[in-house]
Amino acid sequence: MKWCRFKTEGGSLYGIIEDDQVFPVEGTPFGPYKKTGLSYPLASVKLDVPVVPGTFYCVGVNYADHIRRMAEKRGAVPMFPQKPDIGYRANNALIAHEENIVKPAGSSNEFQYEGELVAVLGRKAKKVSREEALDCVLGWTIGNDVSERTWQTSDRTLWRAKNADTFKPMGPWIVTGLDPTKMRTTIRLNGRVTDTFDTGNMIFDVATYISEVSQYCTLYPGDVMWMGTDGVPQNMKVGDTIEIEISGIGTLRNYVVAET
Repeated sequence: MKWCRFKTEGGSLYGIIEDDQVFPVEGTPFGPYKKTGLSYPLASVKLDVPVVPGTFYCVGVNYADHIRRMAEKRGAVPMFPQKPDIGYRANNALIAHEENIVKPAGSSNEFQYEGELVAVLGRKAKKVSREEALDCVLGWTIGNDVSERTWQTSDRTLWRAKNADTFKPMGPWIVTGLDPTKMRTTIRLNGRVTDTFDTGNMIFDVATYISEVSQYCTLYPGDVMWMGTDGVPQNMKVGDTIEIEISGIGTLRNYVVAET
């Protein structure tokens, strides 16, 4: 099943996408729902972020090749995580498919994308085992963890380097019933492929992270967990188009504009 949120005059509604039609529902993917009997061509609706999470979890340094290549770029020794480790992002940074990433006036040229698989939680999870963890996932979407690297290096926290307004495109929708170990991620900058990698080639997989986090933090329906990136991201500049495609899900596309 493919779930979306789309904008209307009265706010955003959840809908189910079938073929090229969107069927609005009463309710949400996280509880009871029913189709309203209406439908709209998918091409005619403005998609919103597929979910506004209660808690926005984000995994870092979760692909070995990414760690090696980024360390080489810095002239440093690669440091691999010894256990699952998690951070947080801010909802103010979320934007939808086809919306603009605003490059702040004070940002440097080290302004980069990170294409990531996103797990969307579908039910409450507390102290779940690794074997139970994926049963807590409603489905999967795509995230772009936009990063300003000079801020990332200089600030004590990642409060603006990762969380400035528009720095977290997510979408275009949520797809259920997929196997994260069988996906492939392709990143295109202005139509040119810059990275492609096996999405599931993680140091610690999704089930491990969900289980680990749930030992200490209760996960709730609608929470999201972004799973990190591979490859070496390149700089984005004003006027660029960035696309992140994950097989089985689709393509998240956004445009870089200058702050006004």
